[in-house]
Amino acid sequence: MNDVFVKLYLDEDVDVLVAKLIRSTDFQAVTTDEVGRKGSTDPQQLECAISRQSAIVTHNRLDFEELAQQYFAGGQTHYGVIVSVQRLPQEIAERLLSILNDFTADEMKNQIIYI
Repeated sequence: MNDVFVKLYLDEDVDVLVAKLIRSTDFQAVTTDEVGRKGSTDPQQLECAISRQSAIVTHNRLDFEELAQQYFAGGQTHYGVIVSVQRLPQEIAERLLSILNDFTADEMKNQIIYI
């Protein structure tokens, strides 16, 4: 059985306040620091997000676009890549909540979304 709701894994470049704001609305979000992954490489961060069946949220567009393309080319599955430009944490959280309310976890698989 698949989860209906998208879970979020925030890359270390995303303000931890975003996770707190998301969790205050009863959605799941964790940070790299909370799971002891601070300082991991981008491929390791994506692998961790996948192991948690979570979409990764990052400001690092170029590297994660490339990783997502590699996964696609290799027939591998990820749970979504959400790329955000640098904004206030409240604005990022608001944009993420829109995604969380509009997409199921299955719909988010292998997607790249820009906010």
